[in-house]
Amino acid sequence: MTVRKAYGTLSSPATIRVLASLQEYEFEYEFATGDMKAGEHKKEPFISLSPFGEVPVFQDGDLTLFDAWTMMRFISHCAVKPEKEMVFMDPKKQGIVAVWIDVADHQFEPPASKLRKELVEKPMNGLASDEDAVAEEEVKLAKVLDVYEERLTESKYLGAEIFTVADLSHLPYLYCLMGTPAKRLFETRPHVSAWCADIMSRPAWTQVVDMMEKSQV
Repeated sequence: MTVRKAYGTLSSPATIRVLASLQEYEFEYEFATGDMKAGEHKKEPFISLSPFGEVPVFQDGDLTLFDAWTMMRFISHCAVKPEKEMVFMDPKKQGIVAVWIDVADHQFEPPASKLRKELVEKPMNGLASDEDAVAEEEVKLAKVLDVYEERLTESKYLGAEIFTVADLSHLPYLYCLMGTPAKRLFETRPHVSAWCADIMSRPAWTQVVDMMEKSQV
């Protein structure tokens, strides 16, 4: 039996995204964490797995992947559920899903990650948020969510009529931002709001949330 292993930290959105993929697609896997603050990911033996010293890393037998977006795609393409396989066996449908994965990467994540830093990380470390930076990134995120709102009037999910990694890729940042004032950006757009509630209530995601919350105890 192939042993699948994920390496990373639950403080990393990229790691969380990969764990969510593994849970969603019902992979059996081992999860190993390290002391990232001590720089373990920049040293051997980890650096042999991830040449840029970044987390996460995913191993499936003799295959080692060190880019989270690639891991998500790989895991989803190995999906065992028939309805998910149908999406990825159709080149056109696969192309649409790929577009929205890239939108998440290049359009949604940049402002979302900066808002996470200002509204979540800084307060956790006793630092004040930069209000000007927050306002600027909220404008950028709002423009992305306007596009999402229009898309979600046509399709139940971003990439298809069924849940795909195009939706899943948003979960780590939604989890963070829904506990901040930025939540209003999602709530004031009815289709986006319904989509958020839907994907955040998925059993696989709630299992990952449980992992994160237990790690903070």
